[in-house]
Amino acid sequence: MSSLEVTPMRAWLTVALLWFVGFLNYLDRVMITTMRQSIVDEIPMTDAQFGLLTTIFLIVYGVLSPFAGYLADRFNRSHVIVISLVAWSVITWLTAHATTYGQLLATRALMGISEACYIPAALALIADYHGVKTRSLANSVHLSGVMVGAGMGGVGGMIAESHGWAQAFAWFGQLGVVLAIVTAIFLRDQRVLAVGKTAATPAMEEVKLGEALRSLFSSRGFLLALGYWGLLGMSVWAVVGWMPTYLKEHFSLGQGVAGISATGYYQGASIVGILFGGWLADRWSRTRANAPVLVPLIGMGVAAPAILLASSTNVLPLALGGLMLFGLTKSFADANMMPILTLVSDKRYRATGYGVLNLCACVVGGITIYAGGALRDAKIDVSNVFHFGAASIVVCAVLLYFVRPPTGVKV
Repeated sequence: MSSLEVTPMRAWLTVALLWFVGFLNYLDRVMITTMRQSIVDEIPMTDAQFGLLTTIFLIVYGVLSPFAGYLADRFNRSHVIVISLVAWSVITWLTAHATTYGQLLATRALMGISEACYIPAALALIADYHGVKTRSLANSVHLSGVMVGAGMGGVGGMIAESHGWAQAFAWFGQLGVVLAIVTAIFLRDQRVLAVGKTAATPAMEEVKLGEALRSLFSSRGFLLALGYWGLLGMSVWAVVGWMPTYLKEHFSLGQGVAGISATGYYQGASIVGILFGGWLADRWSRTRANAPVLVPLIGMGVAAPAILLASSTNVLPLALGGLMLFGLTKSFADANMMPILTLVSDKRYRATGYGVLNLCACVVGGITIYAGGALRDAKIDVSNVFHFGAASIVVCAVLLYFVRPPTGVKV
């Protein structure tokens, strides 16, 4: 037997370790959106090409997510996480050495490959350690790290103004390698500890990609969740990809201030929302089994008008207030997506299922970001993308309303 035990302390230690990994995961991917001017000054490109830098990341990331999720279901989840962290950190460092648009585009595509393995494996590992009484909150605490990382993306813009855009990528790439060493020492797979083995267990070996996909797509609840998560990705990535530029130009802000405003206020509110949404779902689950569905449903009802306010007013405090309200209530969905997945899918295929959800959300989100750049090149206000995103949230709420867990699903 392993000398380590599956205990509540280890379950929360796992969440704590993944908090820092998730932080760096999103910081590395988002900060490029906050340093647009600095990059364009050194590597000339159109707005559509700049949007394509995020689009190519999302499409590669999304397309590979189902396979990455399958790897986390099939093999040791903690090993998948550490390898992913090392890979994207090295690629972040390499990004600092790009001197042409083609090289920059290539590093963003490679970033999509390396980061695809992280989120499905991390969320599935947390779901392994935590039952229905703590699952939403544990998921929320981990994703609060993701949001802090995204919120700190504005630091990239500030570093770019004072030290050049490449320096931020160099520093955070090096930090990731150090974090990977710490994570490799302390992170363990719950399934290995549970059976007292150190290699792939029989439960891992029986997972097959074809069977996993057939199981997932035969679930009506999963199909509804897939549509819901994909449309939500449209609105979220529109905000993440173009809100810094929108605030800079619409309110005549500096690059650093606009980046911090777009990411800091939004992600700060998102952290509060994800923790509250996770806590509320866990508490409500004591009397309502579908609480992980009901909590984000309430959030969608507030998020749609909030993003309309943020993108329609000429008063900066109102725009920031709408952005914060959107972040607060949209985060109810983030807190409960994996818990929803546990309601509508077989527990053996959680990571694969989340990978499929990521595929849909990222492809839709990537197209949305590119469309924003194309609209700007055509001299059309990018706020139209935000308005379309608000409409998609309304459809999200309708789809979510009909999500019901099938009978016989192991959670």
